[in-house]
Amino acid sequence: MTAALGLVDPYAGVPAPEHPPGEGPPTGRRKVTLTAASGVQLRAVRWLWDGRLPLGSLALIGGREGIGKSTAAYTLAADITRGELDGHHKGTPRAVVVCATEDSWGHTIAPRLLAAGADLEQVYRVDVTTSEGVDGGLSLPADITGLEREMNRVGAAMLLLDPLMSRLDSALDTHKDSEVRQALEPLTALADRTGATVLGLIHVNKGRTSDPLTSLMGSRAFAAVARSVLYVVADQDDPGLRLLGLAKNNLGRGDLPTLRFRIESHHVTDTDEGPIWTGRLAWAGEDPRSLTAVLEDSHDTSDNRTATTDAGDWLLGYLADNGGTAPSADIKTDGARNGHSYDALKRARTRHGIESTNSGFPRRTYWSLPNTQTGDDA
Repeated sequence: MTAALGLVDPYAGVPAPEHPPGEGPPTGRRKVTLTAASGVQLRAVRWLWDGRLPLGSLALIGGREGIGKSTAAYTLAADITRGELDGHHKGTPRAVVVCATEDSWGHTIAPRLLAAGADLEQVYRVDVTTSEGVDGGLSLPADITGLEREMNRVGAAMLLLDPLMSRLDSALDTHKDSEVRQALEPLTALADRTGATVLGLIHVNKGRTSDPLTSLMGSRAFAAVARSVLYVVADQDDPGLRLLGLAKNNLGRGDLPTLRFRIESHHVTDTDEGPIWTGRLAWAGEDPRSLTAVLEDSHDTSDNRTATTDAGDWLLGYLADNGGTAPSADIKTDGARNGHSYDALKRARTRHGIESTNSGFPRRTYWSLPNTQTGDDA
């Protein structure tokens, strides 16, 4: 048929493979198989932390050094050991496995866990001994089999890698997508097999960007492979306040509220060597701003921040005086009369979580205080 159509058969003259029909050529110990989608078992998403950290997946917490991401991570770990974290295991204390390389267990990690109320019997440190009997650090993926065995033995619900990059193979080029993906794939498979959450802490670049995923250090593949990415940033208007937002959530909602917290000094205990103090996380409610808005706000100049603060104070009062809702055109006009630029008003709207809706005919845009019904919804 090919010849009749005047086409060249690309396989003409190529000898038939020397293996039975339906079987591929030998490839050493590797074997390729196909599985029909109908044979795949459907699985519902289960959450270690409701809506934020999925079980059986790789997740990240990003943020600058010293911002409080470790304190946040160990607070979650402590809640897991007491069965108090809102999620699938609430009511059932579970173990947490911790691999930390930047902090001392005696000086920092154990005191931090105690301050958070952890059951230390449910927290396990990872130690590795080489075949030569030498103590060494965990290296992934080389130690994945032994790590999985130990996680299953203690029934771990979370593996905390603090930080993530220090546990990956030293030969890895963390700026190459292909190498990062190959390094993280065994971790994602480990999470899937054990049903635990693998939570890696990761630093961010020094560049200025309002995209939290772009700011993560190393290849973009870190954020791409992770199913969930939490992000910690300081509040520009209150340096003591920290904000924990959800930068990515492949398996659930992406509009969960940003959480506020502070780190307070806490006396853990007294020892023969002296008193032990550490930082303890204290939750401080929710923030109306999205994570992107917080990052944009943090990059504002001091003049812009002052203008935004002043515009926000005026805008909140203006909307309250108008029953919680006003046309954006009126806000722009009246704001200008009071010395507030429209750009400052828009930044203030984002900062305070003021909603923008369209309704009526012809369509008009309204700004409303949160939970205020407007227009067609009234």
